[in-house]
Amino acid sequence: MTAPATYQVSHLDALEAESIFVMREVVAEMERPVLLFSGGKDSIVMLRLAQKAFAPA
Repeated sequence: MTAPATYQVSHLDALEAESIFVMREVVAEMERPVLLFSGGKDSIVMLRLAQKAFAPA
């Protein structure tokens, strides 16, 4: 039963890494990038990805 959970976590990690990569690529091409935030679940996920992509470690 632990194998599916491990697969899901690694799959989510890969999706997160790809999302961060795409976000950094788009921001690098834009002059003044913005992130619209409505407070919904999608906006919260995008904000968290932006934090992971651009916040100092």
